[in-house]
Amino acid sequence: MVERQVKKHQILLVDDDIGHRTMLKLNLERLGYSITEAFDGDEVLAALQKNIFDLILLDLKMARMGGIETLELLGEADIHIPTIVITAFSSIESVVSAMKKGAYDYITKPVDIDNLARILARALEHSSLKTENAYLKERLAEDFSFGKIIGSSDAMRELFSTLRLVAESDATVLIQGESGTGKELVANALHENGPRKKGPFIKVNCSALHENLLESELFGHEAGAFTGASARRKGRFELAHGGTLFLDEIGDMSLPTQAKILRVLQEGEFERVGGNQTISVDVRLLAATHKDLQEMIKDETFRQDLYYRLAVVPIDLPPLRERQGDIPDLANHFLEKMNKKSKKNIKGFHPETLNIFMRYDWVGNIRELENTVERAVILCLGEQITPRELPPRFLPENDASKSNDFIAHGWTLRDMEREMIRATLHDTNNNKSLAAKNLGIARQTLINKIKEYNLEG
Repeated sequence: MVERQVKKHQILLVDDDIGHRTMLKLNLERLGYSITEAFDGDEVLAALQKNIFDLILLDLKMARMGGIETLELLGEADIHIPTIVITAFSSIESVVSAMKKGAYDYITKPVDIDNLARILARALEHSSLKTENAYLKERLAEDFSFGKIIGSSDAMRELFSTLRLVAESDATVLIQGESGTGKELVANALHENGPRKKGPFIKVNCSALHENLLESELFGHEAGAFTGASARRKGRFELAHGGTLFLDEIGDMSLPTQAKILRVLQEGEFERVGGNQTISVDVRLLAATHKDLQEMIKDETFRQDLYYRLAVVPIDLPPLRERQGDIPDLANHFLEKMNKKSKKNIKGFHPETLNIFMRYDWVGNIRELENTVERAVILCLGEQITPRELPPRFLPENDASKSNDFIAHGWTLRDMEREMIRATLHDTNNNKSLAAKNLGIARQTLINKIKEYNLEG
């Protein structure tokens, strides 16, 4: 006999034959299982609402609702519990039908208890592994992403751990990193995963506005406060009340405006431009910069007291060159995004393209990678993005002339496609088979394109 189970798994036994059901119940209880009985298939859902079961043992032939109908009912209810069916028939059709409806395995009558015990143990082990794998995938997703940020490198996993802790607080955060590293994405993720996620998320680019306009943008203004101010206007602080205000490129803010920001952080109040009414707000402030604020403090172009107010929790984003292991995942993410945008179905990247990506310095970081993938998707005619679709700067000096440097500003997609085909035919001395291979398309597709663009000869 099979060894008794250490853990008491819960099994729902469904059979309208009382004698057969009693025999199975006694034998399975001796093996250490906890058994709940159901007379027919129509009692299964009611039993599942009352208890949590590890497995269902289900007779196929029952008076009111048979096993096939019961499996269909479980499928419609989106209930996924391993189910072993019992059949008195040797009919392959009934067994195949049951397996198609979601049954894990079957056993025939008269039931061999040792054989049944082995099947039950295997099914429960399989179910346990599925549950564990689902849990691990969920944990991996937590480890390798936060919000819409992607990364599995050590640097990013450490960053995600910090972000999860910071998101739950209401602390002011200073996000620092080179241009294109995803500072705004981090700010969005902190808001969406924080206690203010139901409140507004308001963004201001401090480098895009002149000092006077920035003050009006932040604090609002009264009618007549300056030329063109014909009506009262609420500022971004008021609009962000109860939510989050993200100040991007705060290092470009003037000293007078810095002083006003400091007051809001300290006292939670301000006046509109041209007004004298004090307005109180409840706002979580997130700030970002690509500049070295410590050096700016030494140069007296950034207030030290504001820096310490902002950097309650400083977060440093690593440049892409320091997280090379994330490049393939990011590239594929952008490929999927650009496929949808361009209504294409490019399958992936040629291995040499990924090698080039891994060797490249990425001065523009993630933003440069996204723009590069978008350009490549537009130019790609085949199923893979090859080095040919990359800008000249990615190629060695002697290969630059072979790149798509013929693309002129203002050309349409058809212009680009036509010139790429023309250049490839020229490079291959009009060898259509080789040209089709280099372009990553079928030879007949190339011939059709040659006719479409009148490129014969």
